[in-house]
Amino acid sequence: MRQIAKFHKVSRERFLADWTDTFGEDGAAAYDGIRLPARATKGSAGYDFYTPCPVHLAPGETMKIPTGIRAEMEEGWVLLIYPRSGLGFKYRLQMDNTVGVIDSDYFYSDNEGHIFVKVTNDSRSGKEIDLPAGVGFAQGIFMEYGITVDDAAEGIRNGGLGSTTRND
Repeated sequence: MRQIAKFHKVSRERFLADWTDTFGEDGAAAYDGIRLPARATKGSAGYDFYTPCPVHLAPGETMKIPTGIRAEMEEGWVLLIYPRSGLGFKYRLQMDNTVGVIDSDYFYSDNEGHIFVKVTNDSRSGKEIDLPAGVGFAQGIFMEYGITVDDAAEGIRNGGLGSTTRND
């Protein structure tokens, strides 16, 4: 296996600002409990992302979760984020953007490349989801990608969602 990436925590200041913006409350305890993503077994492709706080979702409810994590990776690689398979199977836990795409240059954005995961309990059988802080809820898989022979992209990222198509 090629080792092409490293996970980091975002700075305390970045996390607390994003936490307050998301939840309207202090996130110091959540920051202290952040665990870096890890594989559960040597055969696992996915790195588990852990809940920084308890998560309760009734059917139809959505939560945007600041993970406190950033991913430094080699150019030519991307981190794809999916819900944990078991949660999708048991509860229809889904990511609101289907698959999170974390580009290698996101690490250098003004927001430190802070990865957020927005999930919805799409249960059609009335199941509520209760996850304590510190359990795996999403998984990230690193994938190599190619570009076209006539590619001429020279833009520089600064931000997250939609930042590569903004015309500021």
